[in-house]
Amino acid sequence: MPLVKRTIEPRHLCHTVLPRNIKNELECVTNISLANVIRQLSSLSKYAEDLFGELFNEAHSFSFRVNSLQERVDRLSISVTQLDPKEEELSLQDITMRKAFRSSTIQDQQLFERTSLPVPMQETYETCEQPPPSTSSPPTGTMGKTV
Repeated sequence: MPLVKRTIEPRHLCHTVLPRNIKNELECVTNISLANVIRQLSSLSKYAEDLFGELFNEAHSFSFRVNSLQERVDRLSISVTQLDPKEEELSLQDITMRKAFRSSTIQDQQLFERTSLPVPMQETYETCEQPPPSTSSPPTGTMGKTV
């Protein structure tokens, strides 16, 4: 089941109760529908701005990583072209004695923290009801039994 990240509100354009003393029901329903369409466009515009901001940040991060990789490839190609295979002989023992490669990149450790939530998910989280306190639930295994 997909997790909804952004919800465009209002979802229903014409679901409303009309006041009793309306002279022209069609005009009232039309006005309500148009107002809700404008609200939907506003919500869509807000999320489009957020989405393009996320895309920009991802593209910037990707560009930085590609440039870093290109620099590493350039440095490696220079050092490979400078090697003279006749002068430098490498024995099998030298190869096995070398230390293993260690990456200098830092891996994300805390992926699912509240601070790493995207803004739309944070807004959805803040609109949710608080869960009941754990002290109000009965002890495990006593459902339906008298304690």
